[in-house]
Amino acid sequence: MTVQPVIESGAVIDIPLNKLKKSPKNARKTPHTEAAIEALAASIAAKGMLQAPVVEPEVGEDGEPTGFWLVTIGEGRRLAMLLRARRKEVRKAEPVRCVVDTCNDAHEISLDENVTRSDMHPADQFEAFRRLAEERGLSAEEIGARFGVSAHVVRQRLRLGAVSPRLLSIYREGGLTLDQLMAFAVSEDHERQEQVYEQLSWNRSAALIRRAMTEAKVPAGDRRAVFVGAEAYAEAGGTILRDLFTEDGGGWFEDVALLDRLASEKLEAVATEVRAREGWKWATASLDYPHGHGLRRVYPHPVERSEAEKAQIAALSEEYDALVSEWDAVEDLPAEVEARFKEIDAALDAFGDGMGYDPEEVARGGVFVILGHDGQMRLERGLIRPEDEPVPELEPESEPAAEPSGEAPDQPAPDEEAEDEAAPLSERLVLELTAYRTLGLREAVAADATLALSALAHALALRTFYPPYDQPSCVEVKLVSAYLDGHAPGLSDSPAARRMAERHDAWASRLPRESGEVWAFVIGLPTSDLLDLLAHCAALGINAVRNPVDRRAGAWDHADKLATAAGLDMTRVWTPTAQSYFGRVTKARIVEAVAEGAGEAAAERLTGLKKSEMAEAAEQALAGTGWLPTLLRTAPAVEAQPSEPVMVAAE
Repeated sequence: MTVQPVIESGAVIDIPLNKLKKSPKNARKTPHTEAAIEALAASIAAKGMLQAPVVEPEVGEDGEPTGFWLVTIGEGRRLAMLLRARRKEVRKAEPVRCVVDTCNDAHEISLDENVTRSDMHPADQFEAFRRLAEERGLSAEEIGARFGVSAHVVRQRLRLGAVSPRLLSIYREGGLTLDQLMAFAVSEDHERQEQVYEQLSWNRSAALIRRAMTEAKVPAGDRRAVFVGAEAYAEAGGTILRDLFTEDGGGWFEDVALLDRLASEKLEAVATEVRAREGWKWATASLDYPHGHGLRRVYPHPVERSEAEKAQIAALSEEYDALVSEWDAVEDLPAEVEARFKEIDAALDAFGDGMGYDPEEVARGGVFVILGHDGQMRLERGLIRPEDEPVPELEPESEPAAEPSGEAPDQPAPDEEAEDEAAPLSERLVLELTAYRTLGLREAVAADATLALSALAHALALRTFYPPYDQPSCVEVKLVSAYLDGHAPGLSDSPAARRMAERHDAWASRLPRESGEVWAFVIGLPTSDLLDLLAHCAALGINAVRNPVDRRAGAWDHADKLATAAGLDMTRVWTPTAQSYFGRVTKARIVEAVAEGAGEAAAERLTGLKKSEMAEAAEQALAGTGWLPTLLRTAPAVEAQPSEPVMVAAE
């Protein structure tokens, strides 16, 4: 039997890694996290083992040493070395320098190791990382490799270490939380950080700090940023501020003037190109649609094609269909066939969709090139300026009607029979006769529901699609279409608004160019089309906006009844999101909404969350549930109760 040499307590010896075991007396029972072991392994690989594990010899049942050593202090280091051995970075029997302790109680010193120590304050850690970067020139990737953390985590700590020394000092003293410090760190401008700190003395929530730090910058989701693009903005010398601690949606564009200039230049370039390509008299670029422009608008109408063009289109279409029939079952088309398909497509595209503007209108009209709220460019064609309107031909002046006198209108003059038979009627007589005609017309139209609909649709169509000065209708109705974008920015780019615009453009293309021809068009419409036109025009006059400066209780009540009658489903028009609703109401309302739409259990999970986190969580919880706030709900229709028969007593 080999006699094991006696090793005194306190001795420092090298022990093979595969001879080290976890001590059952270790006070730490919760396992180390994978991240912690990774960090230790990276640290040991870069700097060696800075602190030797403390061990004691393992003793068998016979009381003799087994040749293994139990790690009393330093189990994390042992696991980190085993991880390195599995990665072939060290040998399985790699010698590990350890300190032998057989005098102290193993459990007690393990507990002491974990209890009687103070963690480094996070602010000290942040500044220490910054020194590594500044004094030793280490990159975020190099620092991360030496400490077993990602480069992103290193960048976060470097950003926190670069916060104003004054705010770091306040953080050390407990005057700021880590969340608040991270909000200040969205920008490295110390002066701005301290300015915001002073301004928000009454409420320093992280969300409010972050908003104040970025209020003079443009978020990457802004329509101008989307339109210009981060790459083009950076190439022009612009810088983008990134928040390393939250999902920033692409950051903030810091140079607002540069961004505005790039957006305007890009829109101007498109305007120039559209004007040259399509032949409009003018093309104007604008970030927003100038709703108060006061310009008349014309719309495209079906284009009359020549017989030669019709024959050419028919031939191309026939050839295209024949090629499709011949090669439909072939997955990979021959190059010449695919090329022919492209040629036919290009030729048919050149003919257009059969709709076009009158060349005279193009020569007088123009285009607005505007930027939608989704960051996509939009062309609004067919605008006619007042000075470009055609000058109407003046009708020859007729003889003025005789001035009404104080005498009775029908008193015959002595020489009445000698008067000219063609003399004009007096103004008073004209008024009287046409008043009777108006009354007769009212009675006739009131007795003909279809004709009444036609007359109303004609009047509404004129007010919807033609300028105010060109309204040849005797039906005096007023139609006001309220501008909604001022209350809900971006509304005109929503799917519902686009559907309305498409319906409007479709009718505009069907209506005659000249207002004087509209009556013949309307009177000839089938009843279904007539009702569709009437519905579209009437719908544009609806205004259910609850404006506090324009209290119209009766109109609001009618809007509710109209919604019920229409079976309005607002889930097709609006969706509750953190941006559209939850981020703009109180936390109590958020919880109430989630409880209502997703259940009490889902609402309870929101407890303790910050406002921004709660808003995001509410959006996810209510996605697809169809929940709507009270203002947007439609009351169900109530079935009409049959009326009681009226009993008439016999006389």
